[in-house]
Amino acid sequence: MIRIELSLFLNNAPGELAGLTDLFAQSDVNIDAITIQDASAYVQNLFEARGKSLKRLASSASYSSMRRDSAQFSLIRLIVDKPEKAIDCLKENDYLFDSKEVVAIDITNKPGELTKITRKFGEEQININYVYGSVSDSNGKCLFIFCPEDVETAESFFQDGY
Repeated sequence: MIRIELSLFLNNAPGELAGLTDLFAQSDVNIDAITIQDASAYVQNLFEARGKSLKRLASSASYSSMRRDSAQFSLIRLIVDKPEKAIDCLKENDYLFDSKEVVAIDITNKPGELTKITRKFGEEQININYVYGSVSDSNGKCLFIFCPEDVETAESFFQDGY
């Protein structure tokens, strides 16, 4: 199913994530999935991608400086149950954020299930830019979030399950 992912940068400091999650809790917005990474890794990935495409927009020294500065921030990606309400909340509280469509798939928590899904992406020639997921107990379902290059086509392959 297509879901809306919110991406934002937070200061990489104690209490920042608590402030964001409290804001959502007070607005009755539940976080269904979340991933957090040091923003310097994000900047490094951008640098490497630009280098591979030979379309560097800044010098290596500039990227090194950006990477050092970006260590002060964390990149947060999350899926919430009420994206419109979360977006309003973020706007009202002056957060800088972006939203995009991603594919969310419930997966049975057993060996080989993720392989079935990723194999299907490969067979359909759909590249996965990134993925993150949640894990439940061994008898439950897991929610995995995929950011493919073609969201609508990818979603169509999983409408009836995987």
